[in-house]
Amino acid sequence: MHFVGKTVWITGASSGIGAGLARAFAADGAHVILSGRNADALAAVAADCPGSRQLAFDTTDLAALPDIAAAAGPVDILVNNAGISQRSLALDTGFDVYRTVMEVDFFAPLRLTQLVLPAMVARGSGGIVNIASVAGKIGSPLRTGYCAAKHALVGWSDALRAEIAQYGVAVHVVCPGFVRTNVATNAVQGDGSTRGRSDADIEAGISPESAAATILSGIAAGTREILVGDGPEMGLVALRGSDPGRLFDTMAGFAPVVAR
Repeated sequence: MHFVGKTVWITGASSGIGAGLARAFAADGAHVILSGRNADALAAVAADCPGSRQLAFDTTDLAALPDIAAAAGPVDILVNNAGISQRSLALDTGFDVYRTVMEVDFFAPLRLTQLVLPAMVARGSGGIVNIASVAGKIGSPLRTGYCAAKHALVGWSDALRAEIAQYGVAVHVVCPGFVRTNVATNAVQGDGSTRGRSDADIEAGISPESAAATILSGIAAGTREILVGDGPEMGLVALRGSDPGRLFDTMAGFAPVVAR
């Protein structure tokens, strides 16, 4: 067991990959701090995580984050998992929607990392786990804001890793493909409303438990970029490096045809 006695703080822990990670870390002997906006949902996950703590808050309340981090106390591993997706064409997406997605998916994990990182550096150990996406590696139609935020998270994480490796602190970027969660159902549309329905691709994806097992194995092995999934979307990530022109044409083929 690789995480016995470690304190692991997970945002977005009330459902999906976050809940799967909470249960997996707890089963491996970690002391888990569960965070999210829904206190009742966190309590349900906590029932499966003996010795866990619950710390409900909204990650986008940046002004409150210093006090939240102080309440969490020292952590060995921070898992920035809270996020929101998008399902709307760029031509139909309001600017405020882009700001919301960037705040949730990029600035919130950046700020929380800033708050816990100094103690890790002083201690000479620790880990930052940023849950990005395959959408952080390729550009997917209907997800311009989501792709932008996840690309930003991947790039920032890679640069941060290069800076802080000298202090013994690891940075892991996790890029899941299709996982059976509520990510599509909870996605924002161009007017800021919630989509309210899932995607066939999401429903055909791997389980959150399977995703969590892959992520924990990757962290334990020191893998810096952890790809999670077994569907055709994972091949698109490889295509980005081997034949980007083909990837761009493939993704254009997935775009809805809309008369303007």
